[in-house]
Order: sequence, then C-alpha cells, then structure tokens
Amino acid sequence: MFAVVRTGGKQYRVAAGDKIAVEKLAGEAGDTITLGDVLLAGEGESLADAGKVTVSAEIIAQAKSEKVIVFKKRRRHNYRRKNGHRQQMTLLRITAVGEAKPAAKKAAAKKTKSEAPAEAAASAE
Repeated sequence: MFAVVRTGGKQYRVAAGDKIAVEKLAGEAGDTITLGDVLLAGEGESLADAGKVTVSAEIIAQAKSEKVIVFKKRRRHNYRRKNGHRQQMTLLRITAVGEAKPAAKKAAAKKTKSEAPAEAAASAE
C-alpha cells in the first residue's frame, strides 16, 4: 500500500520500508512518529479513503542537508556577499502504511450510590 503525505510544505509518495529525508521534525533517533496529513492512499490501481489511512515512521537521524551557496552581486558597485546555508532535516524510515485502528474509548466510571450524596454535599458548600 502507498500513500501521499504532506510534511514541511512538500509532498512525498511513501510505502512501507521507504526511507525519506524531510524538513526537521521534533524527536530523537529511534522515536516513532505518525505523519498525519495523508492526501492520497491506494493499493496498486485502486484508491482508498485517505482519511482512514495512517502512516507511521521511525526517525533514523537528525541531520543537515548539503550546503547551498548564496552569492549576491551588484554590477559596478563593488558589492559582493557570499553566504552558505545547511538546512536541518530528519531522516525517516516508513514502518507502516495502513488502515487506522479506531482508538479505544474509555467509558466513564459509574458512580456508586455512596459517592453520589458525598459529591452533592461537596458541591453545595
């Protein structure tokens, strides 16, 4: 199964086992995260409901990308500036792409007869 997810303003087509480099995400190496913004999902030629699909990934490392040289120049004005920049990025290994399991809802604890009068007295004060 594959999915198209959006993170860091970019879109990535991912499947289980893929490794991708994305804009920096919070977390340490070894942490598991869920990529929430799933735009499209499918299996082969058929498409699935993207709202029901979750993508989980493991952080491999926090790293920096290749250096980008920023060079500015104005002709005939003796103006030259040279700067370098390395963007922070996170390396991810996609562990699972699949249907979201519904979260188990915890039922509220039922009040016993002895607790109900005590709460009513406490609220009256």
